[in-house]
Amino acid sequence: MVTGLRGLRRGTGARTAPATGSQAVAEEVCDLCGVEVPPKHEHLLHLGDRRILCVCATCWAQRSGDPELRPTGSRVVWLEGFSLPDELWARLEVPIGLAFFMYSSSLEAMVAMYPSPAGATESELQLAAWEDLTALNPALEGLEPDAEALVVNRISEPHEFVIAPIDECYGLVGAIKVNWEGISGGAAIEREVPAFFARLRARSRELR
Repeated sequence: MVTGLRGLRRGTGARTAPATGSQAVAEEVCDLCGVEVPPKHEHLLHLGDRRILCVCATCWAQRSGDPELRPTGSRVVWLEGFSLPDELWARLEVPIGLAFFMYSSSLEAMVAMYPSPAGATESELQLAAWEDLTALNPALEGLEPDAEALVVNRISEPHEFVIAPIDECYGLVGAIKVNWEGISGGAAIEREVPAFFARLRARSRELR
């Protein structure tokens, strides 16, 4: 299953304003009311189709409690000493070495999402495999449903594991989708993955 991703710019919605001369200007807008939003703005997750919405301050205040919407997370937790044996990774049935894992309250299940030319490809996890991973890494017990995810990067050395806000995860998938090349993604993955983790490290320093 491929989840709905709109025209993402670092994981956020954008529209093109009327061109001035030969150039068009992209402006980000609130996905709920349509007003322009600044580059740094809040996000909500639509629970039904697991789609990130950019929202203005007013909609954030008024709509965060809607039953079909969920505020995205804010914490960044680097998981040093994380244990993920190859055998257990195989049981998670993710075909590439880059994925994020979240609990979807609409599905009442853990899901894995990974990049593809079409956006975020999604698959439900075998419960026993996730339970075994949590037993090895108790920090996963506190993963906030719908709001944050475990990000696993096994395509780089050393491997990286971090709990991150769900909008950041969708931002990575969106950036890779926009820049995908060939069959394997090409330079898009080589470029966007290091940039994503560098951004998370910077964000974690800001949160201290």
